[in-house]
Amino acid sequence: MAPKKNFTPSPAAAPPTVNRSQHSSASAAPSKPAASHSKTTTPSSNNTSSTTSPKLADQIRKVTNQPNPVSNATSSLSNAAPKSLQDAQQILLRMWDNYVDKTPQRVKLLDTFMAFLLLVGVLQFVYCVIAGNYPFNAFLAGFSATVGQFVLTASLRIQTNPENEKEFRNTSDERAFADFVFGSMILHFFCVNFIN
Repeated sequence: MAPKKNFTPSPAAAPPTVNRSQHSSASAAPSKPAASHSKTTTPSSNNTSSTTSPKLADQIRKVTNQPNPVSNATSSLSNAAPKSLQDAQQILLRMWDNYVDKTPQRVKLLDTFMAFLLLVGVLQFVYCVIAGNYPFNAFLAGFSATVGQFVLTASLRIQTNPENEKEFRNTSDERAFADFVFGSMILHFFCVNFIN
């Protein structure tokens, strides 16, 4: 066999990557810290665990001493919540006081009747969901009577409210009540006939 020659390429004939790694000190420097960084991040060696734990402890101390933006936002929201709750309660109390002081008794009576109709409609719907709707036409008749009476009462309330006098100048309260009674009779006539 022929003896092997030890061939070393000249710097000009070497590929550009080899040239840069041999002659550039800047590219050789980052490789050493990367190796030392890999030593500190690998938990397998005993020496590295002793060097990383103080650094980790220092980072934890820095984090705990600095204010946490998430906890600050949460505390500001928790402080704002009682204020907004108190504001909402004050607004509701002012609305209720304004309603009690300035609303005529007749309008309050119509509002009470509308609240009763709303409650009856909700009870009918809940009963239909829980117990079933076997005579479905009876449920539809009762529910439509409740909804229709609510609409007619709302119409009467709008027409007889003293704040709406400008819109209903030509309609007297007696005429509005007569329309309400007539509409209620027609509504309940159809609902009773629908039940069979």
